[in-house]
Amino acid sequence: MSSHPKNKTLAVWLALLGGVLGLHRFYLRGPGDWIGWLHPIPAALGWWGVQRVLTYGQDDKLSWLLIPLLGMTIAVSCLTAIVYALSDREKWNRWFNPGLPADAVSGGTNWLTIGALVFALLLGTVAFMGSLAFGFQRYFEYQVEEARKISQ
Repeated sequence: MSSHPKNKTLAVWLALLGGVLGLHRFYLRGPGDWIGWLHPIPAALGWWGVQRVLTYGQDDKLSWLLIPLLGMTIAVSCLTAIVYALSDREKWNRWFNPGLPADAVSGGTNWLTIGALVFALLLGTVAFMGSLAFGFQRYFEYQVEEARKISQ
């Protein structure tokens, strides 16, 4: 662990704005965090799905699987921001500032932390529900098309 204290508010904003790239993990655990390096993969696959829809249209079945990856990645990053924002000072300092006293200022919550929490709740809900709606809508439309083929 680094001797530099890890600020909770900064970590929450990094999870919210750069969570799909793993920025919060690199801030908290350093560039050697292998899980942080995995974060961009599902996000990139989701963006590829968006590009496939723009190129081939909504009937592209591969995009049906790829686009929800982007939404779920955004939702998980927002969930991480929410967990970080709601952790109390003692728990934060125990997790990420073990060399500091339990009541160290870097683990505190302020209005910027609360603002990030509100945005994370909003963005995470929209991304999660949008991913579910898109995936299920395309799946059920496909089922209706297949049923029509069978009935004819």
